[in-house]
Amino acid sequence: MKLELYQVDAFTDKTFGGNPACVVPLKEWLADGILLKIAKENAVAETAFFVNKGEKIHLRWFTPEIEMDLCGHATLATAHCLKTILDYKSDKIVFETLSGDVTVLVEKELYKMDFPSRMPTLQKLPEVIEKALSIKPKEVLKARDYVLVYDNETQIRNIKIDRQLFDQISLDPGGVIVTAVGDDCDFVSRFFTPQASILEDSVTGSAHCSLIPFWAARLHKKELIAIQVSERAGKLVCEDKGTRVIISGQAKTYSIGNLWTE
Repeated sequence: MKLELYQVDAFTDKTFGGNPACVVPLKEWLADGILLKIAKENAVAETAFFVNKGEKIHLRWFTPEIEMDLCGHATLATAHCLKTILDYKSDKIVFETLSGDVTVLVEKELYKMDFPSRMPTLQKLPEVIEKALSIKPKEVLKARDYVLVYDNETQIRNIKIDRQLFDQISLDPGGVIVTAVGDDCDFVSRFFTPQASILEDSVTGSAHCSLIPFWAARLHKKELIAIQVSERAGKLVCEDKGTRVIISGQAKTYSIGNLWTE
C-alpha cells in the first residue's frame, strides 16, 4: 500500500529547527501494529496519522514505542500539512483525539492550538529520577509529566541526564519537564522521556498544558512567550484560558514523499 508522508519542523520558522514530526494521511485506519511500525521506521519523536471524517478529523499520535494521549508538535505539523499542502479550506480545524476535541485556528503563519489545561500539583520525585539529574530541582510538581522547577535558565541549559539511571523508570505516556524563568522570554524548558528511543524531545507542545497554567499563576500573567532550549530549540506563544490553554507556533515543511506498507 502506497501512502503519502510529510515531514514538518514544528514550533519554528526555519528548517532544521523546532521539533520534526511525520504526518501520514489515511483513508481508513490501519492496524495499530502497522501504525507503530511506521512510526518506528520514521524515527522521529512523533508520527501523526489522521482520517478526514468531514466535520472533524480523527487524529492519532505514535512515538516509535507507544501511542500517545496528546502531542502538540505533531498536531501543529498536521494542521500545517492540511493548510499548506492538502488544500484544507477552513481556518478552523477540529481534531478528534484521545484527549477530546482539539481545535486549531490558523492565523496567517501561526497555528493556535486549543488544548486542555493540566495544572501540576506538588509531588515527591522518585529517587531514581533525582539521582539521574546532574542538578537537583528546587520544586517538584506533577500532572501527566513531572515538572521540575529550577532557579534560572543557565541551570536548564546545563542539566545532564544519567541515562542508565533514568531508564530504570517508566512514565508512559509521560516524561520529565525541567523549567525556569527565561532570560529573554517568560520561561524556558527541556523535556526528557525515560526508556524512549529519543531521550530529549526538541519542543514538546503537550508539556505546556502544565507549564502554561503553572507559570501564568507564578508570574501573574495570562499571555506568555516560551522557549524550549533544546539543541534545535523552538518558540511557543502561550495563553492561559482557565480550563484550556492556547499553544501557538509556526512550522516549516521539510520533505514530501511516500511510503509503502503491507
